[in-house]
Amino acid sequence: MSIIDAAFARKVLDSRGNPTVEVEIHTDNNAVGIAIAPSGASKGSHEVRDYPPKGIDESLKIFKEKVAPEIIGQDIYNQKYIDQILHTIDGSTNFANIGGNLAIATSISVAKAAANDIGLPLHRYLGGHVSIRMPVPVANVIGGGKHAINGTTIQEFLVISHAKKVSESVFMNADIHRQVGKKLKEKFPNMSIGVGDERAWVVPLNDEEALKILKSVIDDFRSRYDIDIYPGIDVAASSFFSNGKYVYKEKELEKDEQIEFLVNLVDEYEIKYLEDPLEENDFEGFSKLTRLVGSKTLVVGDDLFVTNPERLMKGIESDAANAILLKPNQIGTLTDFIKTTKLAKEAAYTTVVSHRSGESEDNALAEIAVGVGGEYIKTGAIGGERTSKLNQLIRIEEYMED
Repeated sequence: MSIIDAAFARKVLDSRGNPTVEVEIHTDNNAVGIAIAPSGASKGSHEVRDYPPKGIDESLKIFKEKVAPEIIGQDIYNQKYIDQILHTIDGSTNFANIGGNLAIATSISVAKAAANDIGLPLHRYLGGHVSIRMPVPVANVIGGGKHAINGTTIQEFLVISHAKKVSESVFMNADIHRQVGKKLKEKFPNMSIGVGDERAWVVPLNDEEALKILKSVIDDFRSRYDIDIYPGIDVAASSFFSNGKYVYKEKELEKDEQIEFLVNLVDEYEIKYLEDPLEENDFEGFSKLTRLVGSKTLVVGDDLFVTNPERLMKGIESDAANAILLKPNQIGTLTDFIKTTKLAKEAAYTTVVSHRSGESEDNALAEIAVGVGGEYIKTGAIGGERTSKLNQLIRIEEYMED
């Protein structure tokens, strides 16, 4: 047994320059765990709440007055019990009173402290001594939606490189990101090409133009390297769903037209990853689309499921997807996150562990993705808050080989 003997919470910056929560846990064996909560710009309405009504300062006050006194003295290895304490103190179903960001930062910092206390890397502490696979990196290359101003309607154009080693995939995705940037600068020679929240290129293209450029670069890399490389998209359809229609810059589509449009994109551009293609409550539409393209691509529910086991079960029962995006801060504790992950695996859903648009230097997501056996990890291509996770994957792979 090792006891929590100190707990602190503080306000720090995320990658957008906004305040977020960092929690620091100490044990009586001098082990320390520190975790920073990310924050999303594109959020599902069924996610836990980031903060209580009075904001981040209220979360910090609650931590000092209620959370810290309750967890100090607890066994650091009793993760489930400590996570339940967070639920009990909050008293709501969605962390509306203490904030999901405070909850997840506390939960992950406890797990980090426990792993350090026993002398294991976090992925081994979470996953045990079973055979652990490395996840395939999914990288954002061209961006729009809520992650960028004046970008595409579709939120993310992604690249997925299936190299033999995760380190090779990481560098391949970064090279493709760089080459797409060169192509865009050639296309817009008099325009300054910038990047969005997740360091994806932002340009005033329509969606199919962006997809054509990404696909042309991928085809070039495929011809030069013996690696399976495919494009993907995060449609983030809820962000432009209004009055029953999907409102693109150049068109408006009814639900059946949206499905037809996406089926054609999958076929024409060999899309192997299709995230949030329809609005977040359309389980029926997701089911229809999965029947049409589920044998060709991953149909990934993010806003549809929000890492919530109850919503995932509804999706499983209706065959609404074949993959799930898993974000720890969407659900609030590691215990709940792992519960949803296990449910997805039992249903043969592909699991994609994901960052948020507002990230930090904390690299725990890489450890968590490996620890729970995620098939994919979505964490950008470049940028310090993104590469902190990618570089940690490279270290883990080397550790596992040794």
